[in-house]
Amino acid sequence: MEMIYTGRFLFLVLFCFASGLWAQQKISGKVITGNELDLTPVLVVNISQGKSMLSDMSGKFEIEAKENDEIRFVKEGYYRVDKKITSEEMNSPLNIILKRMEIQIPEVKITYKPTGNLAKDNQHLNESRKLQSLKSDMEEYMKSPLNQPLPTNAISKTFTGHDFNAGQVNLFGVFNAVKKLAKPKVTKANYNETQDFLKRVKTQVNLNFLKKYGMDEEQIDTFLLYAEKTRSLAKRYRKDFQISVVEYELKIAFGEYSKMNKLEGTKE
Repeated sequence: MEMIYTGRFLFLVLFCFASGLWAQQKISGKVITGNELDLTPVLVVNISQGKSMLSDMSGKFEIEAKENDEIRFVKEGYYRVDKKITSEEMNSPLNIILKRMEIQIPEVKITYKPTGNLAKDNQHLNESRKLQSLKSDMEEYMKSPLNQPLPTNAISKTFTGHDFNAGQVNLFGVFNAVKKLAKPKVTKANYNETQDFLKRVKTQVNLNFLKKYGMDEEQIDTFLLYAEKTRSLAKRYRKDFQISVVEYELKIAFGEYSKMNKLEGTKE
């Protein structure tokens, strides 16, 4: 009897351990943009589980996922990539390539070719006196006050059907109103609010990516002041402090800051 209970106990322990391993499965890899000077991180989102994270400055990432989960990679100025995880990809690192979006420049067509004769070219390109006079008269008319009231642009109730929306609540209007009330109003931060915001950044946001560049506490404080000034962080996020969003803004600011100061990180 004791052997039976012991066997059941061991089976239960192994089952819990295996379940824990299954629940904590992760995938990792690297996002490549083809531009080594672009240090902006990439947003990695597990659409299936509703989880997200930011890659580091070299494009490396690690996120919880399981087989058949849909992973999305998003970066401003690049085409997004959606990836469905297969069983083979669970045990090997992923290499994701993002392609930059093309910028379409509209074609400019020249309908008139100058002849070199100033009198002739001037006559073709300049507006006629009649057209200039007409534009001037129209501009004065549009600026003048109305002499007669405008008619009401409405349909008589005699010709309209029953209004089924009468007495009904506009759910979209209520939702938008609640959404605006829930989000705090963006206002300029004073000195004390800015200092409190920077202290919160240092205690709650992971700043290890700065230390990889050999930055000490004083240099980190200098960079945070730069990021606050260029990105208006305290003004935008002191009332709505989201760690992932603030970290994303800091990494964007560091991309420019590292170029200006020619910083080079340690190779792992």
